[in-house]
Amino acid sequence: MKLRKSFKHALNMVLHAQVRSWLTILGIVIGVAAVISIISMGKALEQDMSSQLGELGGDLLTLTAGKAKASGFGPGRGGGGRSSSATEEEIVLDKTDVQVLKGISDIKLINTQIKGNGDIYYVAEQGSVSITGVDPATWSQITTVDVKEGRMLNPSDTNVIVVGGKIADGFFTKNLGVNQLVTIEDKLFRIVGILDDSSTSIYMPLNNAYEVIDDKEKGVYDSIIIKVKDEEQLDQTIATIEEKLRIARHVNEKEQDFTISSNKERQEQRAEMMSSMTTFLTAIAAVALLVGAVGIANTMFTSVLEKTKEIGIMKAIGARNSDIMSIFLLNAALIGLIGGILGVVFGFLLSGFLPALMGDSSGIMGRMASAGSVISLSSIFLALGMSVFIGVISGVIPAYQASRLKPVDALRYE
Repeated sequence: MKLRKSFKHALNMVLHAQVRSWLTILGIVIGVAAVISIISMGKALEQDMSSQLGELGGDLLTLTAGKAKASGFGPGRGGGGRSSSATEEEIVLDKTDVQVLKGISDIKLINTQIKGNGDIYYVAEQGSVSITGVDPATWSQITTVDVKEGRMLNPSDTNVIVVGGKIADGFFTKNLGVNQLVTIEDKLFRIVGILDDSSTSIYMPLNNAYEVIDDKEKGVYDSIIIKVKDEEQLDQTIATIEEKLRIARHVNEKEQDFTISSNKERQEQRAEMMSSMTTFLTAIAAVALLVGAVGIANTMFTSVLEKTKEIGIMKAIGARNSDIMSIFLLNAALIGLIGGILGVVFGFLLSGFLPALMGDSSGIMGRMASAGSVISLSSIFLALGMSVFIGVISGVIPAYQASRLKPVDALRYE
């Protein structure tokens, strides 16, 4: 029997058992749509994270005092303690560390900073904000946030601030603008720039920050931001910085009392976490495909019972076992293919609908919502291939059973 005739018989089997076939196809549709939508959302978020890596600056390092939290140490501040074994002295970063860093040729820029909270006053209104004191000579060259209005801090600036977008728009009843004056902890500051973000952060020269943030000792820093010359040599640069600082702080590798972290490393960790979550969700969605496979097998077994007499007639007029098997395998493949095509269509619609549905969400799901969805041709072909493969595998045993029927027994079957 020619393949074309086998295909025609298989198609007739699908069409003449409409309700049962379409219920089986529905199981495949649900599974494929779930897999397509989850994969597309995962790819969209990975692209968004790659974009964030560029925005955060993969060539930036953050130096903080204290061992990594996993080792039981935390950043501290105080009177210049250097030894991690001297528990009465807190661990700090100070001007000595800055001088060590300036002597490393692989470092391009250094920004010292302190952080804290404070109250801001404007036209009889008050609010609490995050304050960051930075080195005005280098901050504008290191920060990855853009200015929407005004300018960044200049080396000669004093009593001026750059504010986050939310402070300028919506924080107070009356919006703030460039050159307007606000009071922070009883000191008057002029706004010179508004950031293109939605934060409630305020950036000011380091000397001013020491005056408005409580419990901050001059010359002691909460963190030091380092911009390296060559991002490709990031690991080597980190190793050099650690070696130089250990010598200056009189500690060995085991007693290291400072931590260096990179934006690139944090982004890679987030990407790995997102990839694991996408894999987990895809595995859950694949369960629906497994249910669809069981449905196909059930439909095929039922078809064999219903077509027993027809199988006997075809064998009586010369059909071979391979012909019967090909008809039932093509029937199963058609069910999988139709389910796969419809699943891709619904998956495309679902991946576009989910971001809108989660538009007000926060955290990872909120990032998914803002990232949108990405459907690649590879994922479409993968889904179609999987659906056809599942159909064929599910139909192998029923098809084999049908092909082994004896003509006499089949013709006698009622």
